[in-house]
Amino acid sequence: MGVMQRGMLIEYGLSLPPLALVFDFNPQQISRSRTITIKTGDAPGSRGGYDFLSPLETPRVAQGVEMQAEAFSIDILLDATDKMNEGDKIASEFGVQPQIDTLRSMLEPKVQGPTGVRTLASLSVGGAERAFERDETASILIFHWGLQNLAVFLTGVTQKEVLHLPNLSPYRAEMQLSLQVIESANPFFTADKIRQTAMTALNAVQGFGGF
Repeated sequence: MGVMQRGMLIEYGLSLPPLALVFDFNPQQISRSRTITIKTGDAPGSRGGYDFLSPLETPRVAQGVEMQAEAFSIDILLDATDKMNEGDKIASEFGVQPQIDTLRSMLEPKVQGPTGVRTLASLSVGGAERAFERDETASILIFHWGLQNLAVFLTGVTQKEVLHLPNLSPYRAEMQLSLQVIESANPFFTADKIRQTAMTALNAVQGFGGF
């Protein structure tokens, strides 16, 4: 998978069990995407947007254009080989199954108890009730790698078990994660926008300086 780096997903909040996952991944394989939906400019002679003659008219031209939240796709590696070689009893018996189940728990809905602690909805008292009666919510996760810290929703997990122990527990697995950034007035997104603005300014200085 190329040059591997460490990344981490940790649930933002009070959870039982506490959810955190450290993994290896190749940062060169991160796929980031953002799309916009254009609902204007259907009139004859103005396909794709309204007419304009100057920059002062851009707000009107962009009316009806909706920007979607940024999404990530990342391939991660879970491997218990090193821990098994070090004699770790949990890794020797269960491989990476604890890490896989942690990811599954991050994807499943949670309910919040009176003390503020969140548990898996499937384990809550009255689990047979309908979802809207239990006030189920998705986990908010912090995706950390390098200098990046973003609040995200985990929207999908694809699992490929590569190597197994004699008891068929996987000790090496390749996982593909789909994440959506929570673009709101949260401290993680705000810090990322400040960094982005600073980097954009540096790029402008470099660009005009070499023009």
